Amino acid sequence: MMEAILVLTHVDDSGAELTKASLEAVTAGVELSRQMSSRLVIGVLGLQAGAAASALASTGARLIAVSGEAFAQARYATDAAGCEALCRAANASIVLAPASTRFARVAAGVAHRLGGFIDTHITDMRIASGGVIEVSRWFYRQRIEASITREARPWFLLLDSGTNAAYAGEAGPAQVETLSITLSASRTVVEGYRSPAGDGQTIRPDARLLFVAGAGWTKKQTDGQIHVSEAGQQILSFLRLSGASLGSSKSLADQKADGSGEGQPVLPFLTHLNQIGQTGSTPHHPKGLSTCCHGEEPHTVGWRFVGERRAISLDANCGWTRGKADVVYVADAFQVMSRVNATLEARNSAKTSGE
Repeated sequence: MMEAILVLTHVDDSGAELTKASLEAVTAGVELSRQMSSRLVIGVLGLQAGAAASALASTGARLIAVSGEAFAQARYATDAAGCEALCRAANASIVLAPASTRFARVAAGVAHRLGGFIDTHITDMRIASGGVIEVSRWFYRQRIEASITREARPWFLLLDSGTNAAYAGEAGPAQVETLSITLSASRTVVEGYRSPAGDGQTIRPDARLLFVAGAGWTKKQTDGQIHVSEAGQQILSFLRLSGASLGSSKSLADQKADGSGEGQPVLPFLTHLNQIGQTGSTPHHPKGLSTCCHGEEPHTVGWRFVGERRAISLDANCGWTRGKADVVYVADAFQVMSRVNATLEARNSAKTSGE
């Protein structure tokens, strides 16, 4: 049976442009349809979905959209109705979507409404023998990789971000079919957003650099003293100046904020949400820098999808120097990061004065 492929996408906060994760899903859909010589449909959901679809003009796919004020904000009822309408209009047997917060919330419900099946955290797709679609995902905190095929249709696949390049075809006028949907009265009203200050936001999934702090930051230093306050200032300064995302080793995240975890002060801005590895997240940043981990992170799986890996460690024989990192700086992280922050501060000041 000839498969029909639908890629579900949604707009970003501007309401008129597709998210990076959506463009990555488009790349996956274009490649899969090319391999299978299948019909490709791309659905767009958002405030100004028609305008956002102009970035997809060169895909050659049929473009359909649900648009309007009702889809300006992420909301289960309206998003699920919109995605269901797009799926029914496309009559697709394979539905690809980014594993964004917006779609991860509604995808399973939409699959149930259509009598389909859903798999999440997909990292790869390929055509196996006999023209069967085979997908890969990781289990048990990325320790076991599984290959999955299913006969159930429609088959919904949520694609992990960072596993495909964002679609970058030439934008232009696009012929978009806008679907008309009758929505029931919504009981949920989005009144606005409250976001932390720039220096308070430590988790940045789209950052080019992942900065990982290890338990060494809260241990005794070369002078025999603990310098947690200085450590916190250096880490936050680096995040502010570089725009990096903050990760944490398990041992550091396990220390409680009141210091009772190991009877010592800890970094107050760190939570378990920052943890990467076996029981934490698995980031996909292009670059990673581990500091004060003293051999902890090489034994976790959190670095599996980080491209270029560097580390700062005082131990020349730690796990990092045994092939776990591309570059290892055998040095004191406090001294290194102090110099790095000073350099970044000077560079940013020069840019500001130059403007």
